Amino acid sequence: MSAACEALERKLLRDDLAYHQARVLLLVDAVCKAPGHARKLDGLTKLAKLDFLLRYPALAPIILDSLSPSDPRLNLTPEEIREPTDVEAPMVRYKYGPWDDRYYAVIGALVGRGLLHYVKGRKGSVALSATPTGKRLAAEMATTSDWKSISERSQAIAEASSKLTGNAIKDLIYQRLANLMDRPHRQVIK
Repeated sequence: MSAACEALERKLLRDDLAYHQARVLLLVDAVCKAPGHARKLDGLTKLAKLDFLLRYPALAPIILDSLSPSDPRLNLTPEEIREPTDVEAPMVRYKYGPWDDRYYAVIGALVGRGLLHYVKGRKGSVALSATPTGKRLAAEMATTSDWKSISERSQAIAEASSKLTGNAIKDLIYQRLANLMDRPHRQVIK
């Protein structure tokens, strides 16, 4: 592979990870602010399932009973309503529902950069909370045109998932999106 191709590949990987880090930071910050989450996002299962609803926003009202499809914070476009699984960053079907193998790198980078930190979770789970620096960055991002809709979606999903565990959300996804989840492991959810 040429040096130019390698440099381009590294840049694309950095840009991709930066996008995922920003989205996860906004989601964790929104969950920590919303009542009913004990100021933390408790567990990787919950992170993955809430991130699934954030990435596939037209499916969120199907899973979360208190979230209306007409909630303006979802910022749903006609295309998203018509094609709810045609998303920019699809996830894969894994043993416990939707998953993205980038979570470990994304969380590690956010913790390493001092934007998130680990807090005590339930039953030995990994729980995350935004640091003061992470909260400031999330607040700044929420005012930009690039991130405002993701921030608003995160808030709507965080509020509607109040008091639900990651396993409860996973069960709702399997019950209410059975046709979508009925696929082999590691297959892209499209």
